[in-house]
Amino acid sequence: MKHTPKFAVITTALAASLAFTACASPAATKDAPEKAPKVLTSIAERLVEEGYPGAIITRTSPDGTAETATAGTADLDADAPVPADGEVRVGSASKPFSAVVALQLVEEGLLELDRSVETYLPGLIKGKGIDPKAITVRQLLQHTSGLPEYTDLVVKEAFADRDVYRSPRDVLDIALGQPAIFPAGERHQYTNTNYIVLGLIIERVTQRPLAEQIHDRIVTPLDLKHTYLPDPGETGLRGEHPLGYHIDADGELREITEYDSSTAWASGAMVSTPAELNTFMKAVLDGELLEPAELDQMLTGIPTGDKIIPGNTYGLGIESSELGGGTTWGHNGYIPGYQTINTVAEDGTAVTITLTALPNAIYDGPLDGPTEEFLDFARLSIDALGEALSTP
Repeated sequence: MKHTPKFAVITTALAASLAFTACASPAATKDAPEKAPKVLTSIAERLVEEGYPGAIITRTSPDGTAETATAGTADLDADAPVPADGEVRVGSASKPFSAVVALQLVEEGLLELDRSVETYLPGLIKGKGIDPKAITVRQLLQHTSGLPEYTDLVVKEAFADRDVYRSPRDVLDIALGQPAIFPAGERHQYTNTNYIVLGLIIERVTQRPLAEQIHDRIVTPLDLKHTYLPDPGETGLRGEHPLGYHIDADGELREITEYDSSTAWASGAMVSTPAELNTFMKAVLDGELLEPAELDQMLTGIPTGDKIIPGNTYGLGIESSELGGGTTWGHNGYIPGYQTINTVAEDGTAVTITLTALPNAIYDGPLDGPTEEFLDFARLSIDALGEALSTP
């Protein structure tokens, strides 16, 4: 399959792409969803017709029953079936996990949303135009800190970097080599650096690894079997999974499942399954993981001006949109090989769509920059999410 190299992804929803993408009976659990109705299958098939190698759509009802539709292939060389609930890299859908841990620490009195990063990481956050005493934990969570983005500097060619390990401090050093993009608190601009700093703060105040905190505070209580932050140096996926694909420097679509996602860390390195991601997001919105005061803080959003997601606002590690006839909350994630988008409706219905390539890896439109045609193409998965959410 031949593709022409495309321009960089340019929206808030897609910025995370550079941050870091047999059925059971009605008694099925979140680990083995039941077969989905034909309408979900038709949505998945349309996405594959647009060029995505594989698609998984999992819809979880308010009572927790999950149903999954798949289309395409898990392996372009072998034409293998797409696993109904395979493990995938979820990219920036990792951010709500980091945010929940931070807000639990707020509940415990170990962290304050409106205290400065200098309080928790004295002397570490510094650079041209960067005032660590003016940047708060809340601003990290909501992307209003003004800290510079690092992803454009480290994810220029995914295949060349696929085996490169970078520690969080390495990533931070790369980010802080650039000037602030605006004074702290001035406005919203999605920046993955915020969550690298947040992860370091979590480790400083708990004196434990971030992966352990996510596991103990979220994964274990929710009994998630395939959700984890990879260990340092871990490049594969532990369980059954579809292969992920990305465009290389020659314009070829190549398999990129084995990938060191350390550069993304707290901002986008997690692995999960569509059904488990639904379970997690429902638990967040149902108040299973946070007290009412912290959940209210999390869901206090500010407009982002996103060009793809209708009515988008960003809270504390979670974003809202107007889909399926109401306000929904979730978080999208993009990483070489996988695109994951999810949301939870007001009635508790959750939908996650995973595609095994990024939009800019399969888009065959014009090369002259981010055109409306590309934005239309990138909206396909968002439109599919809304349709899957509202279809009976």
